[in-house]
Amino acid sequence: MNRDTLGFALSLVGLVWYVGMWGVSILGCVAARRRYRTRQQPQSSRADVSSAPGVSILRPLKGLDTNLYENLETTFKQDYPRFEIIFSVADENDQAINVVQSLIDRYPQVKVTIITGEEVVGVNPKVNNLVRSFQAAAHDILWVLDSGVMVDPGTLARSVDILSSSRSRKTIGLVHHIPMARTDERRIGSMLEAAFLNTNHAKMYIAINTVGIESCVVGKSNLYRRSDIERVNGSLIPIDSQPPTSIEYGEHGIRAFGRYLAEDNMIASALWHELDLRHDLSCDVIRNVVGNMSFSDYVWRRVRWIRVRKHMVLAATVLEPFTESVLLCIIGSTTCQALFGIPIWMFSVLHFIFWLSVDLDVYASIASHKEVDLGFIVAWFCREFLAFPIWFVAIFGDEVTWRGKRYQVLQNGEARRCKDQKGYNN
Repeated sequence: MNRDTLGFALSLVGLVWYVGMWGVSILGCVAARRRYRTRQQPQSSRADVSSAPGVSILRPLKGLDTNLYENLETTFKQDYPRFEIIFSVADENDQAINVVQSLIDRYPQVKVTIITGEEVVGVNPKVNNLVRSFQAAAHDILWVLDSGVMVDPGTLARSVDILSSSRSRKTIGLVHHIPMARTDERRIGSMLEAAFLNTNHAKMYIAINTVGIESCVVGKSNLYRRSDIERVNGSLIPIDSQPPTSIEYGEHGIRAFGRYLAEDNMIASALWHELDLRHDLSCDVIRNVVGNMSFSDYVWRRVRWIRVRKHMVLAATVLEPFTESVLLCIIGSTTCQALFGIPIWMFSVLHFIFWLSVDLDVYASIASHKEVDLGFIVAWFCREFLAFPIWFVAIFGDEVTWRGKRYQVLQNGEARRCKDQKGYNN
């Protein structure tokens, strides 16, 4: 094969990849419009107490997160006839308890339980914090909701409708919600995080879940059945293929996921692969108030989760920078110059104009508005050009820092603590 033939072949491969990634991008944009620009009235909200499935809402707490009172208050305001809320804290002196108590006083009609103390089952303190809540929950349907997010009043009812629906060819075992960042602070890290979550992350997350060929779940807000969780162990081996009395696969239930940092993704994958249950996105978004995030905070947060993903889905993580706008622009511009003689500068300008337009359309869909200020657009460009350097730093390391504590990420996303320390953060 001579040099011209090789160059032509590589150009064709680059063109196919470029067009394919545009297809994924447009799929995410169109799916976002269809799913989030109109919301159905939930049927479960109109059911009476006797016929509505009971739901236990589990909210693990640690410290005074940004906007904590407002975040937790949205749980009390759910338009659903039958639910309880269980708050869990590892430390009985945690300041979050005072916030919960003030909400209990304001909403005495809501059934609320506060559980203090953790049961250590692994390196993940969030899982340690949740073990007793799983045991104490009065209902089989559990809604695990991080303390850093707010939800709309109809979110629970619509999620129960999806979990109970028989419209899908496969049984739905988990309902999740896309996170949308809200920034009250104009710090560079907060703006970068919002630009990432509200555009590229949302677009790819929606596209992957629309195709639905593999589990892809963020654990800030997940609804599932405890009876299903108690049957899985994180091995990702179909339950029918597992020996009925083998200690090789360890514990079952929530305890089995204490060894992972990304327990949310592993739980979702276990439901998918072990029980053949599928996931579905609700038309609701969860609003995450980012708070006072510095540039360094943003960078190392991204590094952390890239390193975790590397040990869980290596191929996808290696290919990740080639799905980002900057490297795609390089691939597309050089390919089109070689094949069609299009000037690189002209192609690059058009590429970023259209890519930004698609991302802003996704943002408008999940945020239910179209106003975007110049600061957001500047943050978007900065985020795009930082994506590859951050990935490059992340891909060659195994240690991560999680709220000041260091962990080493092991095979399949398991982790061990570098020092005997405690603490968690999402």
